Amino acid sequence: MAIANLLLSMSVTMLVPALPIWLMSTVNLDSQQTGLAMGAFAVGLFLPGALCSYLVQHYRRNIVFLICVLVLAVSMTLPFYRLPVLHAFPLIIIWRTLQGVAFGLAQMVLTSTLVIDTCESHQRTEANHSATWFGRFALSLGPMFALLLMQLSELIVPSPITSPAMSTLNVFFLAMVCCIMAVVLVLFIHFPFRVPEDNLHLFSFDRFFLMSGLPLFFNLFLVTLAIGMLMSLPVTIDAYGMVMVGFLLALLAQRFVFCDAELKSEAVSGMLLIGASLIILLASRYSPLTTPILGLGLGLVGGRFLLFFIKLSRHCQRGTSQSTFMLGWESGLAIGVGLGFYVFHNRHMEMLLTALILDIVALLMYVIWTHRWFLAHKNR
Repeated sequence: MAIANLLLSMSVTMLVPALPIWLMSTVNLDSQQTGLAMGAFAVGLFLPGALCSYLVQHYRRNIVFLICVLVLAVSMTLPFYRLPVLHAFPLIIIWRTLQGVAFGLAQMVLTSTLVIDTCESHQRTEANHSATWFGRFALSLGPMFALLLMQLSELIVPSPITSPAMSTLNVFFLAMVCCIMAVVLVLFIHFPFRVPEDNLHLFSFDRFFLMSGLPLFFNLFLVTLAIGMLMSLPVTIDAYGMVMVGFLLALLAQRFVFCDAELKSEAVSGMLLIGASLIILLASRYSPLTTPILGLGLGLVGGRFLLFFIKLSRHCQRGTSQSTFMLGWESGLAIGVGLGFYVFHNRHMEMLLTALILDIVALLMYVIWTHRWFLAHKNR
């Protein structure tokens, strides 16, 4: 399931560098329309959430996951159709929103239900941590594979025949393959039957959103919003590879550096590292130090906030806390990418300064308010 989560997340993250190229080159959208299309994904993430608990109790939960991932896979085929009516801007917005719906519900079912159902109670925190880390690696692996595939496509076929927009079609195909592979992996797993609750409601916040975790949600959202804005920049394959190095360093730091450290030191260090990488970018945009520091900081923040959400949840709210973390993480990234194209297209220095301000606000919010609030409200 962890590998399925990696493949599912990669199918979405590999669209970050490829989809804007296709939208602006083939569909002829401007930067603001492209930003709206990229940001519409975030809206879709929230739309099915209130139905999640009903669906996974009324139907077999693994089947709900499989259907959502297959819908996402089918949606990847739209760029292959050359009918002008399918490329109208309103339909592009609907298409991206539908992708958000399918991915959001699939993630909620996977992280809030399937991972938890297949683990003993004393292993669930470790399972949630591991599965989420696999999805976090997709943040670097997805764009890295997409950029590599586009470069190979242009090398294999002469450039007068293959345009960058045409090479993005291979990325959509690979994204569809990742979805299908995730489906195959989950099909091999046996899930125990769960009896539905007696009072089953069609709409609820169960497995959707932990209202008591709003401060944590907004704090995490500010950080990922800044990171999403950075992902709208033209980034090289090497840069995404170095983000992966930063993620690996974050895993080592969590294991050996912060295991006995003060509770708030990990999140504070992560946001400070993100801020340091942004300052380096402002001073020297092509510094090789930037991306590993950024990956290290983001990995620390993501890992610590995930545990905070788990500790904040009451009995039988673990799944809800996981979905809330996922929404804060994914919606921040998607809206950040959208803002990068809508507001800051070709205004990179202003974008970097804004991202730095967001990170500073997130840091101050955490130090002044969020951490104290968490200590007063945690339940584990």
